[in-house]
Amino acid sequence: MTKSLDDQLNTYLSDAHAIEEQALQQLRGAPGAAGDEEIAKVFRDHLVETEGHERSVHDRLQARGGSESKLKDLLMRVGGAGFLLFAQAQPDTPGKLVAHAFSYEHMELAGYELLARVAERAGDTETVELAHRIRDEEERMAGRLEGCYDSAVEASLRDVPRDDLDTQLNKYLADAHAIEAQAIQLLESGPELAGDPELARLYEEHLAETREHQRLVEERLDARGGDPSSLKDRLMRAGALNWGMFFQTHPDTPGKLACFAYAFEHLEIAGYEQLKRVAERAGDAETVAVSERIIPEEQAAAKKLYGAFGLAVEASLRAVGVSA
Repeated sequence: MTKSLDDQLNTYLSDAHAIEEQALQQLRGAPGAAGDEEIAKVFRDHLVETEGHERSVHDRLQARGGSESKLKDLLMRVGGAGFLLFAQAQPDTPGKLVAHAFSYEHMELAGYELLARVAERAGDTETVELAHRIRDEEERMAGRLEGCYDSAVEASLRDVPRDDLDTQLNKYLADAHAIEAQAIQLLESGPELAGDPELARLYEEHLAETREHQRLVEERLDARGGDPSSLKDRLMRAGALNWGMFFQTHPDTPGKLACFAYAFEHLEIAGYEQLKRVAERAGDAETVAVSERIIPEEQAAAKKLYGAFGLAVEASLRAVGVSA
């Protein structure tokens, strides 16, 4: 079905509103689960910003004659509440919270970058300015979260006896293995859903790197006498399959996939930053070296995806049959 560019821009704005609804749900509960006052303050401060983001997007939609999607907003609020329950059920809650928040900020950053590009095509300078302003605030929040890695690891390991650090490190390695399992599942479906040959090439290129990352993590686990968690791996792969189904049900798949893949790279970056710090505490130089090898490759993959957002926008607009 052919849609007008203005209609599609309203759809992107309603998506942005739903994402802010989920962010609000997460941020309201995050300070109480942070385990550290510095981290809690970062979340409290960003909650105020996010309330402003939600109002700004709401007002822009109203001014354009659009409206939020009540179903999308509800689903995202439920997802936000579910994430908090997941984080609180983990023994290393502060670390999980910071890593997932770092990833989520980059999903928002990516979403607003794509929104700005669609608004530019539609000649809507007010929406362009709004998207750029919020994108920059999300980027600054991500930077503040980067500064919390040491505090997050400290809070996560506060009650762990020194002689239990090796066991904890094996758990962090098993988590990394499970995350790579999900990344592989996503990237395997990426080329088919990319909507653009260059995007497809990027997914294929990083799939090869990701398989190598998983091999390196598994090698460290074997050397340390640990094992990947088959349950975690299955759950993460199942999550990737669910996301694949989500992408296939949205006609603007290329843009949503690029945003999510970009965010997922940052989940991996945050995970390896914390793994490195736990390995340093445990005196495991080999695991530190593996983390330091993988982190720049994940950063490079994220940078390449960001550079291809223009292609993702064009592919998404083609997919929904947008007419200028």
